[in-house]
Amino acid sequence: MWTWIKRIGGLLALAVVVVVGLALTKPDTFAVERRITIKAAPDAIYPLLADFQQFGKWSPWEHLDPAMTRTFSGPASGEGSVYVWKGNSEVGEGRMEIKRAEPPTKVLLKLDFIEPFASQNMAEYTLSPKGAETEMLWRMTGPMPFVSKVMSVFVSMDAMIGPDFERGLAKLKKVVEGA
Repeated sequence: MWTWIKRIGGLLALAVVVVVGLALTKPDTFAVERRITIKAAPDAIYPLLADFQQFGKWSPWEHLDPAMTRTFSGPASGEGSVYVWKGNSEVGEGRMEIKRAEPPTKVLLKLDFIEPFASQNMAEYTLSPKGAETEMLWRMTGPMPFVSKVMSVFVSMDAMIGPDFERGLAKLKKVVEGA
């Protein structure tokens, strides 16, 4: 019996050492980005990005908690505009603030998550005209503390966040194009 317990304990210790070792090889920052082409000029898309009151029309998270509370403060749109939310475990709790707005091509957001995990990240929307269409880039970057590095041994930030970005961009495209 003790032999089995020692073997299992040794295997568990080895697994912990391997996971910690792999975590230590992970980068100190992450970046997730997705792109989509929308049949519209940047002027038609930008207001949906620079005004948090419009966020619910295309956000991939807004529908996950119908009881989510939202608070808006600062200017109605553009730099200094703030959006605070608190919801169930799927949407968590956090705060976004527009730090820079360059109509009609760029919005830079400071994104502070409070729940389920505290983190501070930056998000950026970039609109690049391509003839009668616009290519939109949605990018999020942030630090990777040790706990995040351990989690990334099992699932990458790109795998966790990327599908949400894809859903949000597809919804934005539908809203803008009227499809």
